Amino acid sequence: MKLDIYDHFHKDEREFVDRAWEWIVNAGQYHEAKLTDFLDPRQRFILESLVNRHPDVHAMFDGGHADAERVRALIAPDYRDLEDEDLKMKVLSISSGDQKLTELEHGDYMGSILGLGIKRSKIGDIHVIEGGCHAVVAEDISAFLHLNLSQVHRVHVMTELLPLDKLQVRETNFETMDITVSSLRLDGIASDAYRISRTKIVVPIKAGRCRVNWKVEEDPSTNLKEGDVVSIQGFGRFKVLETGGLTKKGRYRIKVGKYA
Repeated sequence: MKLDIYDHFHKDEREFVDRAWEWIVNAGQYHEAKLTDFLDPRQRFILESLVNRHPDVHAMFDGGHADAERVRALIAPDYRDLEDEDLKMKVLSISSGDQKLTELEHGDYMGSILGLGIKRSKIGDIHVIEGGCHAVVAEDISAFLHLNLSQVHRVHVMTELLPLDKLQVRETNFETMDITVSSLRLDGIASDAYRISRTKIVVPIKAGRCRVNWKVEEDPSTNLKEGDVVSIQGFGRFKVLETGGLTKKGRYRIKVGKYA
Protein backbone atom coordinates (compact mmCIF):
# COMPACT_ATOMS: atom_id res chain seq x y z
CA MET A 1 0.00 0.00 0.00
CA LYS A 2 1.16 3.50 -0.69
CA LEU A 3 2.20 5.15 2.55
CA ASP A 4 0.37 8.35 1.66
CA ILE A 5 -2.92 6.60 2.43
CA TYR A 6 -1.98 6.66 6.10
CA ASP A 7 -1.64 10.44 6.04
CA HIS A 8 -5.40 10.87 6.06
CA PHE A 9 -6.12 8.71 9.11
CA HIS A 10 -5.26 8.50 12.80
CA LYS A 11 -2.49 6.08 13.74
CA ASP A 12 -4.98 3.99 15.73
CA GLU A 13 -6.94 3.42 12.52
CA ARG A 14 -4.08 1.90 10.55
CA GLU A 15 -5.05 -1.69 11.32
CA PHE A 16 -8.51 -1.15 9.86
CA VAL A 17 -7.09 0.81 6.91
CA ASP A 18 -4.80 -2.14 6.10
CA ARG A 19 -7.67 -4.64 6.24
CA ALA A 20 -9.97 -2.43 4.18
CA TRP A 21 -7.33 -1.87 1.51
CA GLU A 22 -6.72 -5.63 1.32
CA TRP A 23 -10.45 -6.21 0.70
CA ILE A 24 -10.41 -3.61 -2.04
CA VAL A 25 -7.27 -4.96 -3.75
CA ASN A 26 -8.69 -8.50 -3.66
CA ALA A 27 -11.91 -7.27 -5.27
CA GLY A 28 -10.12 -5.26 -7.95
CA GLN A 29 -7.33 -7.67 -8.85
CA TYR A 30 -8.66 -11.11 -7.93
CA HIS A 31 -12.42 -10.52 -8.40
CA GLU A 32 -13.20 -11.52 -4.81
CA ALA A 33 -16.29 -10.09 -3.10
CA LYS A 34 -16.08 -9.27 0.62
CA LEU A 35 -19.01 -8.96 3.02
CA THR A 36 -17.82 -7.12 6.13
CA ASP A 37 -19.10 -7.24 9.66
CA PHE A 38 -20.89 -4.15 10.95
CA LEU A 39 -18.93 -0.91 10.60
CA ASP A 40 -19.32 2.23 12.65
CA PRO A 41 -19.70 5.54 10.75
CA ARG A 42 -15.98 6.29 10.90
CA GLN A 43 -15.07 2.88 9.50
CA ARG A 44 -17.64 3.36 6.76
CA PHE A 45 -16.06 6.71 5.88
CA ILE A 46 -12.61 5.14 5.72
CA LEU A 47 -13.80 2.27 3.55
CA GLU A 48 -15.73 4.55 1.18
CA SER A 49 -12.74 6.86 0.77
CA LEU A 50 -10.46 3.90 -0.04
CA VAL A 51 -12.98 2.38 -2.47
CA ASN A 52 -13.01 5.70 -4.31
CA ARG A 53 -9.24 5.34 -4.84
CA HIS A 54 -9.69 2.14 -6.84
CA PRO A 55 -11.26 2.50 -10.31
CA ASP A 56 -12.33 -1.16 -10.58
CA VAL A 57 -14.14 -1.57 -7.26
CA HIS A 58 -17.43 -0.43 -5.75
CA ALA A 59 -19.36 -1.13 -2.56
CA MET A 60 -22.84 -1.07 -1.10
CA PHE A 61 -23.79 -0.42 2.53
CA ASP A 62 -26.84 -1.48 4.52
CA GLY A 63 -27.76 -1.58 8.19
CA GLY A 64 -31.39 -2.58 7.95
CA HIS A 65 -32.90 0.89 7.51
CA ALA A 66 -32.09 4.13 5.73
CA ASP A 67 -30.64 5.96 8.73
CA ALA A 68 -28.72 3.07 10.26
CA GLU A 69 -25.64 4.09 12.22
CA ARG A 70 -23.89 0.73 11.95
CA VAL A 71 -23.84 -0.94 8.53
CA ARG A 72 -22.42 -3.93 6.70
CA ALA A 73 -20.57 -3.41 3.43
CA LEU A 74 -20.28 -5.57 0.35
CA ILE A 75 -17.12 -4.81 -1.67
CA ALA A 76 -16.98 -6.20 -5.18
CA PRO A 77 -15.56 -5.70 -8.68
CA ASP A 78 -17.29 -2.80 -10.39
CA TYR A 79 -18.94 -5.04 -13.00
CA ARG A 80 -20.98 -6.86 -10.35
CA ASP A 81 -24.51 -5.55 -9.83
CA LEU A 82 -25.02 -5.03 -6.09
CA GLU A 83 -28.57 -3.67 -6.15
CA ASP A 84 -30.31 -6.91 -5.09
CA GLU A 85 -27.54 -8.39 -2.96
CA ASP A 86 -28.40 -9.87 0.43
CA LEU A 87 -26.10 -8.57 3.17
CA LYS A 88 -27.06 -11.42 5.52
CA MET A 89 -28.80 -9.68 8.41
CA LYS A 90 -31.63 -10.67 10.73
CA VAL A 91 -33.72 -8.87 13.31
CA LEU A 92 -33.45 -10.33 16.80
CA SER A 93 -36.74 -9.47 18.51
CA ILE A 94 -36.53 -9.52 22.32
CA SER A 95 -39.67 -9.46 24.47
CA SER A 96 -40.92 -10.48 27.89
CA GLY A 97 -44.05 -10.65 30.02
CA ASP A 98 -42.12 -9.13 32.92
CA GLN A 99 -43.20 -5.56 33.68
CA LYS A 100 -39.58 -4.68 34.44
CA LEU A 101 -38.90 -4.92 30.71
CA THR A 102 -39.87 -1.26 30.37
CA GLU A 103 -36.94 -0.31 32.63
CA LEU A 104 -34.34 -1.85 30.32
CA GLU A 105 -32.14 0.46 28.27
CA HIS A 106 -29.92 0.15 25.21
CA GLY A 107 -26.88 -0.72 27.32
CA ASP A 108 -28.71 -3.55 29.09
CA TYR A 109 -29.52 -5.30 25.82
CA MET A 110 -26.05 -4.69 24.44
CA GLY A 111 -24.38 -5.99 27.58
CA SER A 112 -26.41 -9.20 27.62
CA ILE A 113 -25.69 -9.93 23.96
CA LEU A 114 -21.96 -9.29 24.32
CA GLY A 115 -22.00 -11.31 27.53
CA LEU A 116 -22.69 -14.40 25.43
CA GLY A 117 -19.28 -13.99 23.82
CA ILE A 118 -20.52 -12.18 20.71
CA LYS A 119 -18.21 -9.61 19.11
CA ARG A 120 -19.51 -6.05 18.81
CA SER A 121 -18.83 -6.19 15.09
CA LYS A 122 -21.58 -8.79 14.70
CA ILE A 123 -24.23 -6.43 16.06
CA GLY A 124 -25.78 -3.53 14.19
CA ASP A 125 -28.15 -0.93 15.59
CA ILE A 126 -30.18 -1.78 18.68
CA HIS A 127 -33.64 -0.23 18.94
CA VAL A 128 -35.41 -0.17 22.30
CA ILE A 129 -39.09 -0.17 21.35
CA GLU A 130 -42.41 -0.51 23.10
CA GLY A 131 -42.63 -4.10 24.26
CA GLY A 132 -38.94 -4.88 24.06
CA CYS A 133 -36.09 -4.51 21.60
CA HIS A 134 -35.23 -5.07 17.95
CA ALA A 135 -31.53 -5.67 17.32
CA VAL A 136 -30.03 -6.01 13.84
CA VAL A 137 -27.54 -8.88 13.90
CA ALA A 138 -25.37 -10.78 11.45
CA GLU A 139 -27.17 -13.82 10.11
CA ASP A 140 -24.36 -16.20 11.02
CA ILE A 141 -24.79 -15.61 14.78
CA SER A 142 -28.56 -15.06 14.78
CA ALA A 143 -29.51 -18.67 15.57
CA PHE A 144 -27.02 -18.77 18.45
CA LEU A 145 -28.53 -15.63 19.97
CA HIS A 146 -32.06 -16.95 19.49
CA LEU A 147 -31.18 -20.13 21.38
CA ASN A 148 -29.03 -18.66 24.13
CA LEU A 149 -30.31 -15.18 25.01
CA SER A 150 -32.75 -15.83 27.84
CA GLN A 151 -32.08 -12.98 30.27
CA VAL A 152 -31.41 -9.26 30.04
CA HIS A 153 -30.32 -7.60 33.29
CA ARG A 154 -32.27 -10.07 35.49
CA VAL A 155 -35.34 -9.95 33.26
CA HIS A 156 -36.22 -13.26 31.63
CA VAL A 157 -36.84 -12.72 27.93
CA MET A 158 -38.03 -14.51 24.81
CA THR A 159 -36.48 -14.07 21.38
CA GLU A 160 -37.66 -14.40 17.79
CA LEU A 161 -35.82 -14.01 14.51
CA LEU A 162 -37.50 -11.73 11.97
CA PRO A 163 -36.67 -10.58 8.43
CA LEU A 164 -35.32 -7.06 7.97
CA ASP A 165 -38.62 -5.73 6.65
CA LYS A 166 -40.13 -6.34 10.11
CA LEU A 167 -37.58 -4.11 11.85
CA GLN A 168 -39.09 -1.50 14.16
CA VAL A 169 -36.91 1.58 14.45
CA ARG A 170 -36.81 3.93 17.40
CA GLU A 171 -35.95 7.54 16.75
CA THR A 172 -32.96 8.84 18.67
CA ASN A 173 -33.94 10.45 21.96
CA PHE A 174 -31.87 13.34 23.28
CA GLU A 175 -31.69 15.06 26.63
CA THR A 176 -31.21 18.58 25.30
CA MET A 177 -29.20 21.28 27.03
CA ASP A 178 -28.77 24.95 26.20
CA ILE A 179 -25.34 26.18 27.21
CA THR A 180 -23.14 29.21 26.63
CA VAL A 181 -19.40 28.80 26.10
CA SER A 182 -16.52 31.17 25.53
CA SER A 183 -15.40 29.24 22.43
CA LEU A 184 -16.33 26.18 20.39
CA ARG A 185 -13.45 24.15 21.84
CA LEU A 186 -14.05 20.47 22.50
CA ASP A 187 -13.03 20.63 26.16
CA GLY A 188 -15.27 23.61 26.90
CA ILE A 189 -18.42 22.17 25.34
CA ALA A 190 -17.76 18.68 26.72
CA SER A 191 -17.24 19.93 30.27
CA ASP A 192 -20.64 21.63 30.19
CA ALA A 193 -22.35 18.69 28.48
CA TYR A 194 -21.05 16.22 31.07
CA ARG A 195 -21.26 18.74 33.95
CA ILE A 196 -17.67 18.28 35.09
CA SER A 197 -14.73 20.65 35.22
CA ARG A 198 -12.67 21.40 32.13
CA THR A 199 -9.56 20.19 33.99
CA LYS A 200 -11.13 16.75 34.50
CA ILE A 201 -12.49 16.38 30.95
CA VAL A 202 -9.07 17.10 29.43
CA VAL A 203 -7.62 13.92 30.98
CA PRO A 204 -9.62 11.33 28.97
CA ILE A 205 -9.33 13.44 25.81
CA LYS A 206 -5.52 13.52 25.96
CA ALA A 207 -5.54 9.80 26.85
CA GLY A 208 -7.17 8.94 23.53
CA ARG A 209 -10.57 8.06 25.01
CA CYS A 210 -12.46 10.70 23.03
CA ARG A 211 -13.93 10.37 19.55
CA VAL A 212 -15.42 13.12 17.42
CA ASN A 213 -17.55 11.67 14.65
CA TRP A 214 -16.08 8.27 15.57
CA LYS A 215 -12.54 9.48 14.95
CA VAL A 216 -10.04 9.58 17.84
CA GLU A 217 -9.46 13.17 18.92
CA GLU A 218 -6.70 13.92 21.44
CA ASP A 219 -6.59 17.71 21.11
CA PRO A 220 -8.84 19.45 23.67
CA SER A 221 -8.65 22.71 21.68
CA THR A 222 -10.30 21.22 18.59
CA ASN A 223 -13.31 23.31 17.54
CA LEU A 224 -16.66 21.57 17.23
CA LYS A 225 -19.36 22.42 14.71
CA GLU A 226 -23.07 21.79 14.34
CA GLY A 227 -23.78 18.10 13.76
CA ASP A 228 -20.64 16.77 15.44
CA VAL A 229 -21.07 13.66 17.59
CA VAL A 230 -18.75 13.40 20.58
CA SER A 231 -18.21 10.30 22.70
CA ILE A 232 -15.87 9.99 25.66
CA GLN A 233 -15.34 6.59 27.19
CA GLY A 234 -17.03 6.41 30.57
CA PHE A 235 -19.13 9.56 30.01
CA GLY A 236 -21.47 8.74 27.11
CA ARG A 237 -22.25 10.58 23.89
CA PHE A 238 -23.64 13.94 22.89
CA LYS A 239 -24.36 15.74 19.64
CA VAL A 240 -23.95 19.44 18.86
CA LEU A 241 -27.49 20.21 17.68
CA GLU A 242 -27.26 23.95 17.15
CA THR A 243 -24.63 26.67 17.25
CA GLY A 244 -26.48 29.95 17.68
CA GLY A 245 -25.36 33.54 17.92
CA LEU A 246 -23.39 35.37 20.58
CA THR A 247 -24.63 36.66 23.91
CA LYS A 248 -24.08 40.28 24.94
CA LYS A 249 -20.95 39.11 26.73
CA GLY A 250 -19.60 37.49 23.57
CA ARG A 251 -20.26 33.87 24.51
CA TYR A 252 -21.54 31.27 22.05
CA ARG A 253 -25.06 29.88 22.45
CA ILE A 254 -24.95 26.11 21.92
CA LYS A 255 -27.63 23.42 22.07
CA VAL A 256 -26.36 19.90 22.72
CA GLY A 257 -28.26 16.63 22.90
CA LYS A 258 -27.07 13.84 25.18
CA TYR A 259 -28.01 10.39 23.91
CA ALA A 260 -30.59 8.77 26.16
